Amino acid sequence: MLNRRILRIKAFKVLYANALTEKMSLAEAEVQLEQSCEATRDLYLFMLGLVSPLTRTAAERIEAAKGKFNPTEEERNPNMKFAENALATLLDNDVDFQKIYAKKKFSWDQYDLLLKKILTKVQSSDYYSEYMASPKKSLAEDCRLFTRIFEQEIDECEEIERLLEEKSINWNDDLGYALTWCCRTFKSLAGGQQWKLPPLYQSDMLAGSDVESDKLFVKKLLRSSFANYKKYSGMIAESVQGWEKDRLFSTDVVLIVMGLAEAVSFPEIPVKVTLNEYVEISKFFGTPKSRSFVNGILDNLVQKMVRDGEIIKTGKGVR
Repeated sequence: MLNRRILRIKAFKVLYANALTEKMSLAEAEVQLEQSCEATRDLYLFMLGLVSPLTRTAAERIEAAKGKFNPTEEERNPNMKFAENALATLLDNDVDFQKIYAKKKFSWDQYDLLLKKILTKVQSSDYYSEYMASPKKSLAEDCRLFTRIFEQEIDECEEIERLLEEKSINWNDDLGYALTWCCRTFKSLAGGQQWKLPPLYQSDMLAGSDVESDKLFVKKLLRSSFANYKKYSGMIAESVQGWEKDRLFSTDVVLIVMGLAEAVSFPEIPVKVTLNEYVEISKFFGTPKSRSFVNGILDNLVQKMVRDGEIIKTGKGVR
């Protein structure tokens, strides 16, 4: 499930937290990293569990309209297509999904007002109107609808983000990635596949003995960054001529430290891949100047360490 970009970000957050306090042991940092990784899959499960509550909210709205003193013809004979969608039924009847969801003690029951607000936005959209007007009924069509809902109503929804912040500090910034996996799940279910819990690391989803473990990758990255933080941050301090001194206390330094640790510890990863990864991450966690700062300092230090023999690339890493 988790790719290496996400794993780098998670290791970065742990390292940055330690850089601020300097009170974390390596063992504590590793525990925090593991919890953060598991939390992303938990968020995926929590958001996938939104399908049925949203469907029930629609059914309840229909029943309430029927019970009005003088319901309209449309309210007496409602279009039940969404309220009876096959995706919600499938997930409700999936023993494995329901068992895991219950074990996590997840529930949307207390967020009925939010569910009603989301449903109102969905029902006012053009894509929902087109869905309801179509005479076709299929699991695939229902899955496509929920993909639109997740992409357009749930992603970047401020109320959802506030809810997630309250539920877990490890869910910050992970909503988009979790929703992407929900949409992948909708696609696989539409194709006739049965739901199953995704492996935590993407390398676990690939067959073959030559597949490198993402779990070992991120642990090694964190350990190397943790062990060499003072050394690498000192090297950065000596290289900041022309840059603001306050950058030595920013997220940029943590990213450069991690870039150096990765370049040294993973001879099979090309330098250009490492540079690109940390420059890209800096766009989301730094300032407008972070990209050029991280790129310039990291590139210069890596090249120096290559010349000094501290970084040696082999195999794929030399390309």
